[in-house]
Amino acid sequence: MSRSRYGGRHELGQNFLHHQPTIHRIVALVARTTGDIVEIGAGDGALTVPLSRLGRDLLAVELDEHRAARLGRRLPSVRVLAADGLDLRIDREVVVGNVPFHATTPILRKLLGAEHWRHAVLLTQWEVARKRAGVGGGTMMTAETAPWFEFELHGRVPASAFRPMPSVDGGLLGIERRAAPLVPIEDRARYRAFVRAVFTGPGRGIGGVLARMPGGARDAPRAALEACGIRRDALPRDLRPEQWAALWSAMRGRG
Repeated sequence: MSRSRYGGRHELGQNFLHHQPTIHRIVALVARTTGDIVEIGAGDGALTVPLSRLGRDLLAVELDEHRAARLGRRLPSVRVLAADGLDLRIDREVVVGNVPFHATTPILRKLLGAEHWRHAVLLTQWEVARKRAGVGGGTMMTAETAPWFEFELHGRVPASAFRPMPSVDGGLLGIERRAAPLVPIEDRARYRAFVRAVFTGPGRGIGGVLARMPGGARDAPRAALEACGIRRDALPRDLRPEQWAALWSAMRGRG
């Protein structure tokens, strides 16, 4: 087998999915959506083949140019593109893929910054999927994007579902763009700066962090927390998306 110009399997971060129940689950989740599909990390077509049977326009993207060429010959009805998913302009309604584990975070950041897609079904590292879905507490990245997206964990995928077998399990993560954002899109940059300041600021509990922020009256954080139904000793990871949005609305303009 010819070596890709990007390197071998290890450099490409390739772990190919072969677990049929997981493949069926992913395709079933995509089948619930509508619109054109883009698959990131098509590999040898484990997902591409059943996705092509949905009868919808499908673009399959694969970094390894040799695998992309073979897949294109195998599936002439599918447009197969040899490209890096991080360079891709995402302009289709549905995104699906077995994301290379080493590239999970940058691909997620790119995806959450794109504007045109509505549904995503991604197979990622288990810890990434669990954290993004807020299991065990929300992360800063999830809080930064939750006003515009909903995250759902659809299950854990054992490492044995891949060849070669990685050192960690996978997780099936669903992401939906909210039809009605919790925060106006024009406030996105300021809202994200606010979330980062709360997550990284000094102080005990969210009340202590807010009290140390510059600007506004000293009692403003207490009033804002009471209005949003948030305890002063709550941690940023404890807040629901609706509470983040309400807190931002209550605190905006106070510094």
